[in-house]
Amino acid sequence: QILEDGRLTDSHGRTVNFKNTIIIMTSNIGSLHLLEGIDQGGHISEAARENVMKMLRTHFRPEFLNRVDETVLFKPLSLEEITGVVELLLKDLQRRLAGQGIQFEIDRSAEEYIAQEGYDPVYGARPLKRFIQQHLETPISRRMIAGELVDGHTVSVNVSAEELNISIW
Repeated sequence: QILEDGRLTDSHGRTVNFKNTIIIMTSNIGSLHLLEGIDQGGHISEAARENVMKMLRTHFRPEFLNRVDETVLFKPLSLEEITGVVELLLKDLQRRLAGQGIQFEIDRSAEEYIAQEGYDPVYGARPLKRFIQQHLETPISRRMIAGELVDGHTVSVNVSAEELNISIW
């Protein structure tokens, strides 16, 4: 309804106008071809482009693809860009802990470790959030529940021996 008529009607009969809307849809279809088809300058080869489009045609019906005005292929994120995503996610954690009266500190090597270990070139940056939840948020939460981490404490994170270390003081 949105792509065809430019409107959407919900179960209560209310209509929303989508005529002047840009809709962005994402997919990881063909991501392996993109990873293999990037040159040193970060440009996507024509062969990779063709392979991705071929995969799109095998996964989606022609009726759907004909309603899409443009397909944009994105190159994989650089380590610097991934680290930027990590910083944003950690700022959110820091803000939530500050709401509990807890300081949060993390050194640069730990941020880079999270970027390297939590990023998946096939799935993009999404696994970073899961990695942070499993390796930081869950252990920190357990310490809060156990009463080891309370208002006024500081959580400090660094990396050694290829793992994250969480210290409380």
